[in-house]
Amino acid sequence: MPDPLPTHAGPFALGTFRFDAEPFPGLVTGARVRDLSDLVPSVRALVEDWDRWFPRLDSLTDGDSHDLADLDVLAPIEPGQILQSGANYRKHVVDLVAAEKESVHGATPDEARADAEKMMDERIRNGVPYVFLGSPRAMCGPYDDIVLPELGEQHDWELELALVIGKSGRNIPADEAMSYVAAYTICNDLTTRDRLYRPDLKAIGTDWFTAKNADTFLPTGPFLVPAAFVGDPGDLRITLRHNGVVRQDESTKDMIFDIPRLIAYVSTTTTLRPGDLLLTGSPAGNGAHWGVFLTPGDVVEAEITGLGHQQNTVRSHA
Repeated sequence: MPDPLPTHAGPFALGTFRFDAEPFPGLVTGARVRDLSDLVPSVRALVEDWDRWFPRLDSLTDGDSHDLADLDVLAPIEPGQILQSGANYRKHVVDLVAAEKESVHGATPDEARADAEKMMDERIRNGVPYVFLGSPRAMCGPYDDIVLPELGEQHDWELELALVIGKSGRNIPADEAMSYVAAYTICNDLTTRDRLYRPDLKAIGTDWFTAKNADTFLPTGPFLVPAAFVGDPGDLRITLRHNGVVRQDESTKDMIFDIPRLIAYVSTTTTLRPGDLLLTGSPAGNGAHWGVFLTPGDVVEAEITGLGHQQNTVRSHA
């Protein structure tokens, strides 16, 4: 585990850990982790009964515990669905649209940016989120190695705020949506850019399965921090460093569709259930923007206000 130990907002957080053998659900208070396996089999089971468990957690800090530094920190929860929001940060999307208008349509930089800004204003007023599904098999722990797949070369980072659903709902009104959020965590939603579009099936468009779901391509955690402790999720800082260089550094204020609108939108299609994970999009500053992609030996460090930090070393599949 990186030094210093990750910190979290509030008096406690939740996670999944390993000491000698089997993973166990743990209650994190500072540098100590209380083993909850005598009470509940997993963090997922706890979240599935969130309204009953959350008020009790503060009283469970005493008991058998471990030093956090002695534990393997795993992905904090095994989710049900993983719902992923694309193109959800204004500056990021404006940069992409403006670049296309310059290179493809011959607009000047000022014209391209003005047109892109106008498009985003219209999208905020009348548009809807863009959401797709990810695979839980892509998840890994916050300090695990990122293993690059054999195919593809443009392996990219995308740091995101993720929320964990705490109760079931369908067709959830936006003004009630925040009551469905149990906790927040960090996800780095990696993408192999040169496998995103299928040259053999151009009319179909993007291949999200292939580009985003390689094993270890979703570092998650270290913790689930209860929503009650996080403050305003629309005002958190998202920061990613690649080999020590800051590449992403943005506030969640830049989201095009905020969390209530995302929850309302996805719940018109699918019933949300406790343990579902909803990623809220990634801000400007990915590798494609910088012209730099992940290679073996790289180190990726990521943090979001109050949620702890990740540190992953990149290695080859071989």
